[in-house]
Amino acid sequence: MSRAEEYEIRAEELVMPVLSEKGFELVDVEYVKESGNQVLRVYIDKPGGITIDDCEFVNRAFGEVMDEYDFIEDAYILEISSPGLGRKLKKPRDFERSIGQDVDIKLFANITFTEKGKRYEAKEFTGRLDGYDGDNVKVFLGEDTVEISLKDIAMIRLSIDF
Repeated sequence: MSRAEEYEIRAEELVMPVLSEKGFELVDVEYVKESGNQVLRVYIDKPGGITIDDCEFVNRAFGEVMDEYDFIEDAYILEISSPGLGRKLKKPRDFERSIGQDVDIKLFANITFTEKGKRYEAKEFTGRLDGYDGDNVKVFLGEDTVEISLKDIAMIRLSIDF
């Protein structure tokens, strides 16, 4: 397990009581390097969406907890954020709540599917998420429902329809 993964797991454990207090849902925690800075980013949600005031509350309360436990060796920026409209699907609950919705998918290699009588090969596409079993997703593409292993997916997120 990488150091970043260890930080994410520990931060997730510590932020849960803060979120529970307000009835917020933890969507994801990531510890990444961006523009030369380490960033500990916590994505939160609630029915009706997250507000700036919600993010500010969690930032202050969780910031105090992080200062108390001080387990991250490097200097870092703490960000609290909504997952946004085009949220990535990572955890089982993300997939389960997104069944029936359109998703954008990027694969590591092409797959073949049929649309309007024509066969296509693509590794980036949009389809309807029709199922999830823990290891695979079922996605309706054009006229086909294809089963794709999570190991073959580089990225999957909710599709934004403008």
